[in-house]
Amino acid sequence: MTTTPIRVLLVDDHAMLRAGFRTILDTQPDIEVVGEAATGAEAVAAASALRPDVITMDVQMPDMDGIEATRLLVADPAITAQIAIITTFDRDDYLYRALDAGASGFLLKNAGADDLIAAVRALAAGDGMLAPEVTRRVLSRFSASPAPAPARPTAAAPALLEPLTDRETEVLALLADARSNGEIAAALFIGEATVKTHVSRILQKLGARDRVQAVVLAHRMGLA
Repeated sequence: MTTTPIRVLLVDDHAMLRAGFRTILDTQPDIEVVGEAATGAEAVAAASALRPDVITMDVQMPDMDGIEATRLLVADPAITAQIAIITTFDRDDYLYRALDAGASGFLLKNAGADDLIAAVRALAAGDGMLAPEVTRRVLSRFSASPAPAPARPTAAAPALLEPLTDRETEVLALLADARSNGEIAAALFIGEATVKTHVSRILQKLGARDRVQAVVLAHRMGLA
């Protein structure tokens, strides 16, 4: 049975870096690089024309930066691509602004080829992905904005969590602790397939685009 490859749009103002990413991704039978863009404005136009599944997005670019481009793309209901911010700069403000704009992933450019491939696959599956070295810092930043997260769930949390079953709430709490599907499965003594089912239902009930946004929401509710 032939599987449709994951369609990827590469966005970076450095042609050599785009070429490197293309070389890495094109070696994978389940991934196809369908286009490139050198500015945020070009990215918006290319995404509209090519309808990729995943976009790798640089931050600092001429014309329009990657975070503003991400914000525009996420706001467009015709665009369904998941966006991974990939930058040289390990800066908290980039992390915060990227996720606030609706990015589903954040990687540093010093990540290995396997990390890039894994990120594309994770985003295509709707899982989201953050670089391990920044995950807890990002979540800590989100939990502290716009106000410090309380030690216990906020008063608004019960209403937001009401649609979730007890098991789904447990899974969400573990997601908020930056646990992988395998770690959640081990902690709850259930299979990974069951975890994936719970996560899908959590996203649907919370109205979250992906697990990264669900985690941010959990932290803001004080669930973590």
